[in-house]
Amino acid sequence: MGLDSLHDLVDANDVSGMKQWLDDHPPHVVADELGRSETITAVLLFRLLDKDHALAVFEELDPVDQQKVLSGLRDKAFYELVEAMDPDDRARLLGEAPAKFTQRVLAGLSHEQRSMTARLLGYEDGTVGRIMSPAVLVLRGELTAKQALKVVRERGENAETVYTLPVVDNSRRYQGVVTLRELVLGGQDTLVSDIANTEKPIVRATEDAEAAARLMQDANLLALVVVDSEDRVIGVVTIDDAFEVIEAADTEDVARQSATTPWIGHYMAASVVQLARSRVVWLLLLIVAASLTVGVLQAFQATLSQVVQLASFIPLLVGTGGNSGAQSATAAVRALAVGEVRSSDVLRVAFRESRVGLLVGLTLAVVAFVFGVTIAGSSVAIAVSLSLVVICVWAAVIGGTMPLLAKRVGIDPAVVSAPLVTTLVDATGLIIYFLIARAVLGI
Repeated sequence: MGLDSLHDLVDANDVSGMKQWLDDHPPHVVADELGRSETITAVLLFRLLDKDHALAVFEELDPVDQQKVLSGLRDKAFYELVEAMDPDDRARLLGEAPAKFTQRVLAGLSHEQRSMTARLLGYEDGTVGRIMSPAVLVLRGELTAKQALKVVRERGENAETVYTLPVVDNSRRYQGVVTLRELVLGGQDTLVSDIANTEKPIVRATEDAEAAARLMQDANLLALVVVDSEDRVIGVVTIDDAFEVIEAADTEDVARQSATTPWIGHYMAASVVQLARSRVVWLLLLIVAASLTVGVLQAFQATLSQVVQLASFIPLLVGTGGNSGAQSATAAVRALAVGEVRSSDVLRVAFRESRVGLLVGLTLAVVAFVFGVTIAGSSVAIAVSLSLVVICVWAAVIGGTMPLLAKRVGIDPAVVSAPLVTTLVDATGLIIYFLIARAVLGI
């Protein structure tokens, strides 16, 4: 059966067919179908899953979809699911849940699971402490490799990972990290402290989660050890958690860059009202900003009345300037996100983008001059070409530096990216155009 057939089975109320479809597909595919379904349908489908498959599917769901499924389950099934969740996944779920839902979850957990979950929720949202798993297996440096492997076999089942193992002293202070591969292939009488790698990066629980996830990506780490303020090992961030953080950050950046408010949950499950609400606020703000363009046109109305041909090139200049600024802003936001530039690099970025804008502007000016001579004569063509060069330089500098300046003052760089930059460049570009036209045409 194809993916589309599931909806036909639901419409036909074919319970046996739905169950067969669910059994035939892997957890991530089933999770996607539940995410795009309405709450009633998602709960119905989830109840048809066998216990082991249900847990695997539940772990693949986004937190908002997990809430959707849990809201339709009876207490026994509800508590079995939340008890089986990893503490970090449970903390992520509760971090986005209403208070009443959070109380219901915590009330049904065992003392041990409730304690670990509460510990993670004690960290601020967006920090490493919120996404780390406290189920970390540590090894004392005084152990031999043979003894360490025995510890792994005895306690590894409840650990988040056994492939990256922190090495600690008797006070649980971090001394390095050893991999399972090194323990297995090394000499059995070798001390763990002798083979521990002390150069692997670590993070504190209070540091930014996205920065930690990017660090794992850059350093090619499967797991990142988390320590407290006294360098005691308290958890580990695994690569799957890092991917989720990066995906969420990138999704938010894409939404901001397209002038929308990020929404939570699957696009196909979001209501029309929810999607409209995420967009209309930004569009209203951009309308207010775009009024600057109207004001500029009114201010230079006399210039336009004397040389009517100037109006013909306004769309060309405004569109080119806006696109140039959007390109620079997108590049800057991306470079900030992956750590290729810092907010302190603003002057270097400005100088770099000014040269890029100059090269682009000169290239486009040649084409614009030929086009302008054909339509409006050489004088207007010169004004348009010169304006195009200056606008491209100006737009590139504004687009490249605004995200960095926003980062420096604590504003999400994506918020001041493409749409806002485009609107600003539209208004200022017209001012540049009319001033140059006045100078060239002598009006």
